[in-house]
Amino acid sequence: MKRLLFLLVALLASPALGRPAASPIAIVAAENFYGDVAQQIGGPAVAVASLMTNPDQDPHLFEASASTARALAGAHIVIFNGADYDPWMAKLLGASRRSGRVAIVAADLMHKAPGDNPHLWYDSKTMPAVATALAAALEQADPAHAPDYERRLQGFLQSLRPLDARIAEMRQKYAGIPVTATEPVAGYLADALGLKMRNRRFQIAVMNDAEPPAADVAAFQDDLKGHKVKVLLYNSQATEELTRRMRDIATAANIPVVGVSETEPPKTSYQDWMMRQLNALDRALAGAAE
Repeated sequence: MKRLLFLLVALLASPALGRPAASPIAIVAAENFYGDVAQQIGGPAVAVASLMTNPDQDPHLFEASASTARALAGAHIVIFNGADYDPWMAKLLGASRRSGRVAIVAADLMHKAPGDNPHLWYDSKTMPAVATALAAALEQADPAHAPDYERRLQGFLQSLRPLDARIAEMRQKYAGIPVTATEPVAGYLADALGLKMRNRRFQIAVMNDAEPPAADVAAFQDDLKGHKVKVLLYNSQATEELTRRMRDIATAANIPVVGVSETEPPKTSYQDWMMRQLNALDRALAGAAE
């Protein structure tokens, strides 16, 4: 382990070649949804590498590797979540501070700190902030194409409006309805919809890989068996025996289960991914209200 850490630091500390005028701007995103947004804003002028892309992997189990360090060593712009969601990124960047490299941290833009819900991409304010900061960084690095970056930024912001409209529509229908979740992955989205989220302590314990207190487990089970909640939001990427048991209890009690994830599925966009999850939740809530 010490040898690997030494290698990572050495790779980051090695001199990086300057970017030739005609070469694309190298962007590294810790999570692929930030990488997707970077590609949408940068277009053909950027080369984006996303580090966490596997929708079947628990993001909390991701470990940095030598290839991670190599990608970061050549990056002109780095985007990551922060709020202790991807602490390995901050450590690797801190091992090699280099002038000229821009780090865009979603948690800093959203004024979030460790201990806050780190799943910031489910907050509708996050991506506009990240996209705006990225466009500004690209315009500074490549002034000749500034109008292109601004045009793509405005197009991206426009493309988020259907999501905002969908959230407003669903809030009108479902505000106040009680729901629960195995983890606070879609917590910001649930809050935006006005849903009444239960079992928050259970969710935080699971997110932090801690064993929830027996009383919290019993309360969660009682909510499901007693139909005190209308929907279970289930983290389909971070599953374990306890969360699978809660899903099975919900299914047996005819409580709709809606899967949410922490990694953007392949061959889709951030906008489509969020809309699909909203639509799935809408169907579940509508069916539960019948």
